Amino acid sequence: MNARSQVFELSLEGRQVHEAVSGIFHTLLFHRTLGKFHYKREGSYSVGTIGFEDVTCDFVDFTYVRCASDELNQNLSKDVLAFSEQLRSADGPRQGQISLEFYQKKRGHWLLPTESIPWEVWNIKVNVVTLPNEHERQKYRESLGDMLAEKVMAVAASIKPARVRPQDAQPAGPGPGLRHKLRGRPAVQLQGWLPDVGTVKSVGRTTVRKLLKDTLAF
Repeated sequence: MNARSQVFELSLEGRQVHEAVSGIFHTLLFHRTLGKFHYKREGSYSVGTIGFEDVTCDFVDFTYVRCASDELNQNLSKDVLAFSEQLRSADGPRQGQISLEFYQKKRGHWLLPTESIPWEVWNIKVNVVTLPNEHERQKYRESLGDMLAEKVMAVAASIKPARVRPQDAQPAGPGPGLRHKLRGRPAVQLQGWLPDVGTVKSVGRTTVRKLLKDTLAF
């Protein structure tokens, strides 16, 4: 399967990184998230609705919509914030990339493990800039808001909901699934599993794995 790939390039003040990246990724997750499945009988199911909420940024003239899920929002915010802080504290040119990846889980044959096949990857390249005075910061705050609004509209227009419909919806077995993964340079990543959620962070040679057993509920 050839993964669809998209790249956004942003020049941001350090304080704007978290909000700008979160706005784009939350837009993607909102459009790619399905409500909880309710199985009636074999081959028959219904899909519940997803709650949503508005978020108004503090350092950009921009408001976006995200899923009303505390667990999802906390996981995303934690890793985007880590990427932002490491980017802002870097010596020399402060540049980095963070990615959101969706994949399908495919059962392996016999002793072979389950495969994770990416089908869509969204990359955000960030360049941290320093503006000379408050007047320039205010002007850039406004223009950045317009730029993010255009990117969010582009995301909404390009997403095809049919791509995330389950191919073989059954009440038992793992079936097709989605993973979203954040990769930052320096290495910061989050992996979200539906229905279970797991996070992995890598900093140098240290890896911390945390498994969250509760399912996402919307």
